[in-house]
Amino acid sequence: MRGVRAVCEAAWARMPVPVRRLLRHELRAGASLGRWALRRPPHGVGAGELAAGYTGPQTAMMYGLVCVALVETVALSVLIPWPAVHRVVLVLDVYGVLLMLAMHAACVTRPHVVRRDGSLRIRYGALFDLVVPPEAVASVRVDRRYPQGRLVTLSEDGVLDLIVGSQTTVTLELTRPLPFTRPLGARAEARTIRFHADDPRTLVAALRQPAPP
Repeated sequence: MRGVRAVCEAAWARMPVPVRRLLRHELRAGASLGRWALRRPPHGVGAGELAAGYTGPQTAMMYGLVCVALVETVALSVLIPWPAVHRVVLVLDVYGVLLMLAMHAACVTRPHVVRRDGSLRIRYGALFDLVVPPEAVASVRVDRRYPQGRLVTLSEDGVLDLIVGSQTTVTLELTRPLPFTRPLGARAEARTIRFHADDPRTLVAALRQPAPP
């Protein structure tokens, strides 16, 4: 067992950082799918803390993609005459459907969190996780925008957009540049963070409240 473990650890260490992070994301997403199916409490939310969901804009699209993938699986099972190829395609299609569901489950079970100490944990499933300490918050406001770009987009002037369903609803101005890690492991700094919350007014109100002594 020790030899197998040593070989696995050596292989893991030799993997490029982006590959390791993608594998870690998939494992966490799979665990989130189990948490979602079992209706467990949200991950990382303590007593008296506010959990703020952000999946509203993407839910319909995610289920639409799952339906398309299922239709494709059925269609290919009819069109492909070779059993061996059909089995391979079936495995890939089922894995793709499970992965999409797991990614959505990770977003549902890993919400943003306004903590009791006044800090804010901004997340997107298992792909992005950033804790903003209370002393780093200069101001926060409800601010609906429709930026262009990928999930995590950083402008030249330090504005970080965490985009869900092509929109953000909260703008967080910082007192200092805050370092963060991109989904594939690259490091950067943000001076302003714009992200989406399904109920931005409640999140902003909770973040503006003074932390208890």
